[in-house]
Amino acid sequence: MRPISSLQAPSGVVMIRPHHFCSNPDTQADNAFQTASGDPEAVRKAAIAEFDTAVSNLREAGVTVHIFDDLGTATPDSVFPNNWFSTHTGGQIAIYPMFAPNRRLERRWDVIESLKKNYRVQDVIDYSGLEQDDLALEGTGAMVLDHIGRIAYTVTSNRAEPVLLERFCTHFNYEPMAFVAQDAQGCDVYHSNVLMTVGTEFAMICLAMISDPDRRREIASRLEETGREVIDLSMDQISNFAGNAFELTGKTRIFALSKRALDVLTSSQIKTIENSATPLPLSIPTIETAGGSVRCMLAGIHLSPRERITS
Repeated sequence: MRPISSLQAPSGVVMIRPHHFCSNPDTQADNAFQTASGDPEAVRKAAIAEFDTAVSNLREAGVTVHIFDDLGTATPDSVFPNNWFSTHTGGQIAIYPMFAPNRRLERRWDVIESLKKNYRVQDVIDYSGLEQDDLALEGTGAMVLDHIGRIAYTVTSNRAEPVLLERFCTHFNYEPMAFVAQDAQGCDVYHSNVLMTVGTEFAMICLAMISDPDRRREIASRLEETGREVIDLSMDQISNFAGNAFELTGKTRIFALSKRALDVLTSSQIKTIENSATPLPLSIPTIETAGGSVRCMLAGIHLSPRERITS
């Protein structure tokens, strides 16, 4: 195993335990990954059980997990906190505007205050007021951030307003790289992090979903220029959430993804991952009915810890 680097792979995450989880009816129109949930009480119990097992597995792997409980009934997607905030080296936090009105209710200032208590936070930049102008930029769902190459890979959608993308990149010193992406049925992809993930030494992406051939080649080239091996995913693998994964630093460098995603990867693709990270499959089939997977559940903490950390 190669030396661990935490610049791209954070050692801590924020996770929200969903006590009233369901597939969000307000986001079904543009999230082709969503499916019907089933009996509400059975779904609720299954989602909590999947969440708690995932937390246990992450902690066993050495990842610091900060848990916050969502007891509300109006926030079915709260299990996906990476959309409403992100953290950055240098002590910065960004708060994002959300597209669906009921997702705007997910923002919790107790989470931000807890991060301030446990980590060194210098500045909080809040873009959420731009929701009043019907503008959205849904965090590290809308943007896949290369923290090493300083590039924000962003699928063009109603969840990633170009003006806001430019503003974010100016504030946080990233180069915006926007592109159009569609699935096999010709539907626009709603979030960048369902079709790609960027690790320290490799990147996984479905290049075939990038509509413009020139842009497709440019993105592949940029990923390779930063020294990463590119794992080209198929559309079928994307439909099984193979792109919605996240590299973390624990006892070793690990690669968190759903069991469903790992099951559709080829032996060659897994070997490439294992050259620099240990795959950590998490079984979350109920949570995945909401149209997101492991990456969406993990809000990475790229902040410097204070001397004493409390969970």
